[in-house]
Formats: sequence, C-alpha cells, structure tokens
Amino acid sequence: MLSRRQAWLVAIVATLTMTVNYFDRQTLSVLSVAVMEALHMSKEEYGWLSSAFSLAYLFGTPLAGWWLDRAGVRRGLIVSVLAWSGIAALHALVPGFAVLFALRVALGIAEGPGFPGAAQTVQRILPAADRERGFGVLFTGSSFGAMVVPPFASWMFRLAGWRVAFLITAVAGLVWVPLWIAATRSPQVRTQLAVVPVSAAAPRPAFHELIGHPIMLRALAAIFAAAPVLGFPTTWGASYLNVTFRVAQGGVGHYLWLPPLGFDATAILFGHLASRQRRPEGVPARGLLAAGTLLCASLALVPLAGTPWQSTIVMAVAMGGAGAVYALVTADLLARMPPGSTSFAAGIVAGAQSVALSVSGPLIGRSVDQLASYAPAAIFLGLWAIPGCVVWLLWRPPVRFVSRVRAHSAG
Repeated sequence: MLSRRQAWLVAIVATLTMTVNYFDRQTLSVLSVAVMEALHMSKEEYGWLSSAFSLAYLFGTPLAGWWLDRAGVRRGLIVSVLAWSGIAALHALVPGFAVLFALRVALGIAEGPGFPGAAQTVQRILPAADRERGFGVLFTGSSFGAMVVPPFASWMFRLAGWRVAFLITAVAGLVWVPLWIAATRSPQVRTQLAVVPVSAAAPRPAFHELIGHPIMLRALAAIFAAAPVLGFPTTWGASYLNVTFRVAQGGVGHYLWLPPLGFDATAILFGHLASRQRRPEGVPARGLLAAGTLLCASLALVPLAGTPWQSTIVMAVAMGGAGAVYALVTADLLARMPPGSTSFAAGIVAGAQSVALSVSGPLIGRSVDQLASYAPAAIFLGLWAIPGCVVWLLWRPPVRFVSRVRAHSAG
C-alpha cells in the first residue's frame, strides 16, 4: 500500500505533465505578435490557428483517453510527451501560415493523452479524501506552464528571436520523462496505475453512452461555460495588451504571468476547501462553484481597466474562477465514473474545452479585426460563463455511472 507521501509525489509529477503540455502549446500565444508580423498573418488567421489546435485536441483527447484506459497511463504518457515535444520543436522551422496550421493540428493530436493521463493518475493514486484537493493541484500544472512561458519565451525572443524561443521551450518534455520513470518505477505504483480489467459486471461504456449520460452532460455544460474565460488571457492576452495598451512583444511577459497564477491559487484553494467539506456521497460543492462562476463573470469588467496592470488583474481574477470551476467539475465527474473509464471521461472533458475554444477563437479574431477592440469579446465571454454553470448547480445527476449494458443484463 502506498503511503500518502508517495501517492502525492506521483500525483505532482503527473501534474508536471500539464506544465510541459502548456509550455509547448502556449509559446505561440506569447509570441503571437512577432509571429503574425513575420508570417504576414491577420488576427483572424491567428484565430484559425487556435481553432486548428483546439479541433485536433477535440478529437485527440477522447481517443487518447480510450487508448490510455487500455494501454496504461505509465507508458502512454512517455510516448505522448516525446511526440508532442518533437512537434513543438518543429515550430521553429515554419515558413508560413499553412505549415504552422498543420503543425498546430499535429500538436493538438499529440497532446491528447496529457490531461486524461494526468487525471487518471490523480484519481487512481490518491486516497478518496485527497482527490478534490488533488484535482485542484492538477490544474495548477497547466497554469504554471502558462505562467512561466510568457516571461521565459519573451526573454528568449529578446535574446535570439521567436524561432529559437520555440526550440528552447520544447526541451521541457525531455526533462519530465526521467522524473516520471523514477516516480512510477515501484511495483506498488505500477499496480495502482495498471489497466483495470473489464468484466461483464462492469463493462466500459461506449462513447455515445458516456457522452449522452446526465453525469457527463452536466459536466460539459460547466466546461463550455468556463473554457472561453480561460482561453481569453492565455490565447489573446499578448495581442490584447498590444492592441489596447501598445505593449510591445518583448514586454508582454511582464504581465501575462499573473492570470495563470490566479488560476493556480484559486484551483488549489477551492479544491482544498471542497476536500475539507463533510458532504454525503454525490453531493457537490455547490457554494464553491457558485463563487467560482462569479469570478469567471468578472472578465466582463476588462473594458473598465485603464492600465495594463489593471486589466491583467481582472483577467487573473476571471481565470481564477475558471480554475475553481475546472477543479470542482472534474473531481465531481470522475468520482462518478467507473474505474476503467476515467481517462476516457477526462478526454471528453478536454475535448469539450477544445470545442469552446475552436468556436470562440475565430469569432474573437474577426471581432477585433472589425472593431479594433477586445472590449465586446471580453464582455460577452464573461456573461457567457453564467448560464452553463447555473445548469451544473441545478442539475442533480445519479451518484454513480451505471452502464445501460450492465443495467439490462441485471434486469
């Protein structure tokens, strides 16, 4: 039996998977001003790059989750991290928009196993009393990567240009792989992360059965609501500061570390508070999620900011709300899932985020191209967060997922 300390060590290394993941995907967002200028791209074209990654991620994550549930998370994550690190490094060689578009598609597919694998690890390795806290920590991995990339990529840009910045940030995956091998080498860890055998009493649900279940639909409503709020600072933050306050490419890293820090702090805090609550099984932390929803909606206040720091603080608060929603919704969802389908379910959630981002990306880009302002987009996205989260708060799904196949056979 693993000690609590050993379990947390594995969970933290799994969390670093998300750091590497965001290191590679967010470098383009940080360098967007320089890349758009060098490749003669419009903001709408840049929005399509965001959609290309998101749509590829949409299809890649459920398939990756399905694969990890069958192949095992330990080896699956190693293969995935090495693949997406190589693709990220190739961004340094792009000659134009078409090749960059293709590489964003490839990166989205390759990064598919990252979140499902990390989520399965947290669900399997931590004791039940620590899981909500664990999911709060898990989401800090992605935002920590998003927090470190702006100053680091901006520094590399100032030193050697945007192509070298892409190449250097891609090295992060090579650092993570030996850490994961070391953390998961013990027989006890391998046993807890092993593939769950399928039986007639507990069959794996099919995709259509899982995605149409009330437990999943409720989670997707909240993710669709919060994802665009998360995407605004991470995808458009550099361009927003440049358009609104004339912050140069080399200076955006001075500001953009703060919104991911807000995400980190709130995800950890709300996950910790949810773990401390004494709630009956199947009763979610509704009060905490309501508070997270209000924080998400604060993105609508961005147009009131008069300085780069004021706007960055507002984005940090809103992104913190998204962190709270993500942590609480994911922990609640996976607690209701059968053990052999946690990666699959997490992949569907990640795919839902990609749907939201792929739709919002080109629309935001077109809005800014036409209006020369990010204010309408920020207001809309802040208000958009409210209805979906309200659906999650009011919907009372089953405590446990029960496959229709199992239910029919039992009947």
